[in-house]
Amino acid sequence: MRYLILSDVYANIDALDAVLAEAEGGWDRAIVLGDLVGYGAEPNAVIDRVRALDPVAVIRGNHDKAACGLDDGTQFNHIARLAATWTAQQLTPANRAYLRELAVGPVPIDDVTEICHGAPFDEDYYIFDGNDAVRGLETASRRLCLFGHTHLPVMFWVKENVLEGAAPGAGHQTVVTIEDDVRYLINPGSVGQPRDGDARAAYALLDDTSRELRLLRIAYAVEKAQRRILGAGLPASLANRLALGR
Repeated sequence: MRYLILSDVYANIDALDAVLAEAEGGWDRAIVLGDLVGYGAEPNAVIDRVRALDPVAVIRGNHDKAACGLDDGTQFNHIARLAATWTAQQLTPANRAYLRELAVGPVPIDDVTEICHGAPFDEDYYIFDGNDAVRGLETASRRLCLFGHTHLPVMFWVKENVLEGAAPGAGHQTVVTIEDDVRYLINPGSVGQPRDGDARAAYALLDDTSRELRLLRIAYAVEKAQRRILGAGLPASLANRLALGR
């Protein structure tokens, strides 16, 4: 099976469509790691597009919970809370119900892979450093755990009790071969709002036959997404940061 891995789309339909166009024909089933909505201007379009993919698994993110009323968003900063409130007002009843029914991670995909939004031990926890990664690797139920939430593509792995970590290369793709004697905790990065200084949309392709995970970046029409945000009356800072990848 070849899986398309999407995470942290944040209602950015332009980034999502660019990813889907580039990946067309290269995958069999989709997996979504949460935060379909939040920050961006097209929550319904993104949800509709994701639903049309008929993913094998979709888990909820913290912005999904806030937008559909499962969380009050009090832990968000002011801008994020404004965006969550705006998103909640835009959602169709069907899409609000869809977000409310999303699974809570972690969710196993097969004997090798599981997915979560924040961490295997807490769906809202941010995995940033080695200490966080160790805890995540110790609590994961599968050899490969894919996570999102931080907007930062990163790879952690443990081989012979030694933890290592790295960011993907700056090119179009980074290939990781999933080895039998290694445990992995990997964030493919954000489709709709990267924060690693690279404005390109991030996603991944996982082939469970060749055991290759490809972490990919694709340029998209950032200025179009910015115009949508400004046209919706959302804070200008949400548009500006897209061009910075921050």
